[in-house]
Amino acid sequence: MLLYYSGTGNTRYVAETLSKQLDEPLYSVTSSDPASLSFSGKSLGFLFPIYSWGVPPIVLDFIHHLNDRFIKDIKGLDVWMCCTCGDETGKAPEMFIKAFRKKGIIAKGAWSVIMPNNYVLLSGFDIDPIDVQRRKLDAVLPRLNEIADKIRSGIMERDVVTGSFPALRSAVYPLFVRFGINPDKWTASDACVSCAKCVEVCPADNIRIEKGRPVWDANCLSCCACYHYCPSHAIRYGKATRGKGQYFFKPSNLSDV
Repeated sequence: MLLYYSGTGNTRYVAETLSKQLDEPLYSVTSSDPASLSFSGKSLGFLFPIYSWGVPPIVLDFIHHLNDRFIKDIKGLDVWMCCTCGDETGKAPEMFIKAFRKKGIIAKGAWSVIMPNNYVLLSGFDIDPIDVQRRKLDAVLPRLNEIADKIRSGIMERDVVTGSFPALRSAVYPLFVRFGINPDKWTASDACVSCAKCVEVCPADNIRIEKGRPVWDANCLSCCACYHYCPSHAIRYGKATRGKGQYFFKPSNLSDV
């Protein structure tokens, strides 16, 4: 059983690919209720993007609220994570393992898949140049084949790119959760054409259209989907996104980037 969270599509692609390769059912974290979820499958895998060198808060909250029956059904099975990241994971695997340890479950497998950067909400962060996107995407399928082979064989290992000074980097995570997810900063410029694409792609159903413009409610996940999918590049996050590019995964990225 695979449970995934994705904003701009990188993790969704990884989840869909591994679901097919492993013949495991696939469910979205944002459209599933952990309090009533029933387990099915041969192992349990969580797939998510790295958030500030950590696990997205929505994923940690989902694990925390998994019901007792679900936890009982996965005891003794392989529990693993596969994260997507622009470059490195920091201490995210340790956060994931700790979350399951609190539920009495030992999570052993952890893999990372390098994908194009898409975080644009802080100064100095932007999407990758096209040549870097191409290089990263060319390596995705071979990497997923490798990971699927390990999982099928029951080889639960920790194979992630932690980067330098992972503990120091992950120390930023609590500050990011507290101050870096701010729905009040989202606005739309006069370039907005009221197409409601942002409403459609928001995984949290957090955006609505009022008087022809998007309005963000409080349940923002800081996934940047609204920004990247906007066809008129009208979505802004304060001044942080000024002059920055857009990226979202589509199947043609793998061959046509």
